[in-house]
Amino acid sequence: MKHLLPSSALALCIGLGALSMSATTFAANSWDKLQPDRDEVIASLNIVELLKRHHYSKPPLDDKRSVIIYDSYLKLLDPSRSYFLASDISEFDKWKTQFDDFLKSGDLDPGFTIYKRYLDRVKARLDFALAELAKGVDKMDFTGHETLLVDRKDAPWITTEADLDNLWRKRVMDEVLRMKIAGKDNKQIQDTLTKRYKNQLARLDQTRSEDIFQAYINTFAQSYDPHTNYLSPDSAENFDINMSLSLEGIGAVLQSDNDQVKVVRLVPAGPADKTKQIAPSDKIIGVAQGDKEMVDVVGWRLDEVVKLIRGAKGSVVRLEVIPHTNAPNDQTSKIVSITREAVKLEEQAAKKSILHLTENGKDYKLGVIDIPAFYLDFKAFRAGDPNYKSTTRDVKKLLTELQAEKVDGVVIDLRNNGGGSLQEATELTSLFIEKGPTVLVRNADGRVDVLEDENPGAFYKGPMALLVNRLSASASEIFAGAMQDYHRALIIGGQTFGKGTVQTIQPLNHGELKLTLAKFYRVSGQSTQHQGVLPDVAFPSIIDTKEIGESALPEAMPWDTIKPSIKPTTDPFKPFIAQLKADHDARTDKDAEFIYIRDRLALAEKLMNEKTVSLNEAERRAQHADIEAKQLALENARRKAKGEAPLKEMKKEDEDALAAEPDKTKPEDDAYLAETGRILLDYLKLNSTVAKH
Repeated sequence: MKHLLPSSALALCIGLGALSMSATTFAANSWDKLQPDRDEVIASLNIVELLKRHHYSKPPLDDKRSVIIYDSYLKLLDPSRSYFLASDISEFDKWKTQFDDFLKSGDLDPGFTIYKRYLDRVKARLDFALAELAKGVDKMDFTGHETLLVDRKDAPWITTEADLDNLWRKRVMDEVLRMKIAGKDNKQIQDTLTKRYKNQLARLDQTRSEDIFQAYINTFAQSYDPHTNYLSPDSAENFDINMSLSLEGIGAVLQSDNDQVKVVRLVPAGPADKTKQIAPSDKIIGVAQGDKEMVDVVGWRLDEVVKLIRGAKGSVVRLEVIPHTNAPNDQTSKIVSITREAVKLEEQAAKKSILHLTENGKDYKLGVIDIPAFYLDFKAFRAGDPNYKSTTRDVKKLLTELQAEKVDGVVIDLRNNGGGSLQEATELTSLFIEKGPTVLVRNADGRVDVLEDENPGAFYKGPMALLVNRLSASASEIFAGAMQDYHRALIIGGQTFGKGTVQTIQPLNHGELKLTLAKFYRVSGQSTQHQGVLPDVAFPSIIDTKEIGESALPEAMPWDTIKPSIKPTTDPFKPFIAQLKADHDARTDKDAEFIYIRDRLALAEKLMNEKTVSLNEAERRAQHADIEAKQLALENARRKAKGEAPLKEMKKEDEDALAAEPDKTKPEDDAYLAETGRILLDYLKLNSTVAKH
């Protein structure tokens, strides 16, 4: 096995994004003669054997898995059921339970056949879309009462080409209408969409055998779990670059989302994070180098978009981004300029601040330690540098300073901490417990390795709370889980990411296989996989848990339990949790920030549940104006409660500021952080009252 991945790695989504398409008779195309070569056949057989022998769960490759592979392949290629005809699916259905046999025998032809049919359909659909545009955007009629079903993942396959044409006529109209409402004129729309579709056609002609092989074999590999991937020779090179940070980027984890690229998370203190203009779930639709022309990347493969975004240190990349705060049909975008650079270790270092709160006329000081990542300067550590930087060393120093300032308790902020060094998660745990296990690692053969804190005595024994959210992942979950299991801290905030598996890289004759070979468990025996760590007191999640997180990934491995490594002890928090929640609810029901967050989330959920859109321009503009009016009313209600002047209209920069993470430079202004502090003070008050009696 080549090397073990850091425990923090969120899924590196190197897959193929859907392009766009349809037709019945096919002219000769550049991809018609594409066939798997000998190296690909051998690689596929090696992957079958490696997964059989080394994957953590070792599920059988049988008819049941064949159905999963087939359904997943169709979903990868045509997630909106807008390209294939029902007759195509009927033709492919004969293979539904045979992919296990094909893979075991090295027969890749069915996977290639389906993909090449998909390319034929894409070409036909793009040709049709271009023909519609050629009639003139100004000739389109937006005064009727037609509607378009935009959420088609469960729609039936279309049976006739005429019906497919009708769907695509509406899709083109919808794209035009979205751009109209975003402020583009007819010429801009005509030029942009024509160029987009022509570029996608040109990209079809560049399809290689390797592209088909990667899509098909990746679908097979990811039927085991979402973090098991086949990496083609090109993708393996990109992966090694990502792991070694030898090329510069923007510090963002991206994944394909139908025809677009979605931001999954930002690297703390990375170039994108520093702009405060990009957030998880934002969509990237354009990339430009410096002041050069913006390249439309809708319909591009993820790996190709990543290549455009990556570049030399100090150079500037401009991204055209559709914010996740937009209404579902609002394509209004913004341009964000980012200077590429490596993430500096000192910028990711833990930092402290003091949270000042007044409760019942008494002033309190709570120490806040913000930990963006679990870092360790391996180079300095191995060189024997006594001053090497690490999360644990820095936090220990900060705790010493906070105790000197006589704080009443400590809040550790793990929001957006995607993980990092497993060693540091264990070392950090040791600062807060007397001694004992910190995390369990169960291997594919059932052996459980126990990582232990062997240093007797806790460095900090005072009151403590941990603030987490959906983007607290991997090493963060190990640390938070240990703090919860040892009853050492209140866990407050959102359900964490749920990444509780370990991957390794296995070189192949052609490319590499990243496969899951172990699973993390908390000292209580609970897995961190899928479920993550559940908070003792929950806050409304700014991040959509249906879109981001392990449970949002197809074929994610389940949550389960093994034998605990510590004996149950009395939980000091348990008797007070119900009261803490009640006090929290009573307080935040009157808090302007929490009221605003809850109301905005309710509005967003309502909009996301709308599956059909009108193609009537007046109706769409009225809907758009209504949404903006509701957003403005929510913001002005918040401002009124805080004694601030109301806004007359919602400008884009206002929406961006509201969607961004709170400014952590002043802890009292961070609603979630301040409320975490109040909950900790509530516990201290309740506990002292019980102690007195």
